[in-house]
Amino acid sequence: MMSNRVINLKVRITPEEQEIISEKIGRVGEKNISAYIRRLVLTGHVIEVDMSDFRELRRLVSIESNNLNQYARRANETGSIYKADIESLQKSHKELIRLLGEILDKFNNMQ
Repeated sequence: MMSNRVINLKVRITPEEQEIISEKIGRVGEKNISAYIRRLVLTGHVIEVDMSDFRELRRLVSIESNNLNQYARRANETGSIYKADIESLQKSHKELIRLLGEILDKFNNMQ
């Protein structure tokens, strides 16, 4: 399949600038310098995201979901739920809300 990109655009940069560009491309996970530069120029920005926050959030959600399922199973079997179980869910839910707030603050501060 032939690309409709037929115009070749040349830009002169220093070796130091090339190193900086390569580092930034690697951080955002782009493999192609042309795609990175097109995205940067056409959208006005390329967002660099630290995915460790999202991995931690996913881990906490998974734990909370598993705990909730266990508590629901126990409540269905016994007809009751323990106060400690509810407090544990509340504590993990507050931690999720806190982490989400931190992530949102980071995105808001990018502007």
